[in-house]
Amino acid sequence: MYHEAYIQFLIHFHSDYDYFECHEVLEEHWKTKPRGEREQHWVGLIQIAVALYHHRRSNWNGAERMMKSALFILQNEKQHIEALGLEYLKLLLLLKERLHIIQNHDSYTTLFLPFADSNLENICIQLCKTKRLPWKETSSTPSEDIIHKHSRRNREDVISERNIQLQKRKQR
Repeated sequence: MYHEAYIQFLIHFHSDYDYFECHEVLEEHWKTKPRGEREQHWVGLIQIAVALYHHRRSNWNGAERMMKSALFILQNEKQHIEALGLEYLKLLLLLKERLHIIQNHDSYTTLFLPFADSNLENICIQLCKTKRLPWKETSSTPSEDIIHKHSRRNREDVISERNIQLQKRKQR
């Protein structure tokens, strides 16, 4: 019923709080469709994760920009968000509250997406149990590697692919 990438997004969002991985998983899914056919609700969800990633690192400008963009996109995505098993109006309210928190430079706190579909949440909970991951534990603190993932990850594959594409463009 729900795409595996979305379920993985939800698990990262609510278990290990790896917002960078949330972004990676959904972006890969979003890009499976050709340009012009890509669904914007995925971008809105990606931007929520990116906003929280920045907020946790006290990058106020990045967090505010991403949260505003997520709100702008998602205000027109009611049908899609509800089809993803989330409470649309509650989600928008939570995002507006979080934007206010970010604008006031208040400390990061965990944010949980509001599930409308309890079966979806139960699927995520069971997968977390299988993987021995916590679910919605506010006392759970992510590692420094997760908090600063963009600056600590191995980017050799990305750099290699960029160089390949650059060489292809030069040959044209």
